[in-house]
Amino acid sequence: AAVRNALSLGITHIDFHPGRERDGVARVLATQDRSSLFLTTKIAKFKEEPPDSSAAAARARKQIEEDFKVLGVTSVDMLLLRDSPSCEVMQAQWAVLEDALASGKTSRIGVINYCESSLICLLKTAKITPAVNYFMLHAGMGPDAHGLRSFCESRGMGTFAYGALGEPGPEPELMANPVLKRIADSHGRSTQQVALRWVAQSGAAFSVRPTADFGLGKSSCDGPSCLKGLEERVQTFEWSLTKDEMAEINALTTPDGNPTLFSSPGCKGCY
Repeated sequence: AAVRNALSLGITHIDFHPGRERDGVARVLATQDRSSLFLTTKIAKFKEEPPDSSAAAARARKQIEEDFKVLGVTSVDMLLLRDSPSCEVMQAQWAVLEDALASGKTSRIGVINYCESSLICLLKTAKITPAVNYFMLHAGMGPDAHGLRSFCESRGMGTFAYGALGEPGPEPELMANPVLKRIADSHGRSTQQVALRWVAQSGAAFSVRPTADFGLGKSSCDGPSCLKGLEERVQTFEWSLTKDEMAEINALTTPDGNPTLFSSPGCKGCY
């Protein structure tokens, strides 16, 4: 329902995880023109101990094959790689994504939740620089996400942000922030819309969940609240914050957050 509702509003970038979300996207693809969609999926994190780079690479290749079979596609638009506590595992799996790019199985490859140390490891052997790093960014963290954004962008990686309302679910302190609420009232918008607009206006690409209660493990979106939530998110591009409002939100220091919250041990403050 989430994908069909999104398509009805003109949203064509579908960002999903392997498993249940992938299967839902597959049901839509069975009746939807693939060429009209931008599909982004992720390689599942390799958690086996001790880490085995050869096994990790084989696992990544197998997942790509299985996902494409379920989806009924020969390619996706972007493949994202999750991190690992093992540098060698990340390097081996990135080589698999580079091969997928070279063979036309994807047109872009990127990473998700990579902290600076993980990126340094990956770039030592990478032939292709990740197109994006997908990490958390919300008001209160500062526009540079504790330096991670400038680190990435100075090396040619774009910022793809999740968690504009907080993670793993909406952050109560953010939703009740008096600065965001005042700005929202002045524009006739909701606090959620201000939080989303701040990320968008900072120049980052960003993903959204259909509603604020669409949390981790709740991959369903039924009823009128789903469509209403998506409509509010589409409206993000119908208005703008002023220069002074952007500066005021940029200066917020709470609620803070770790941009790579869901990273592996070895990255500071992992989940």
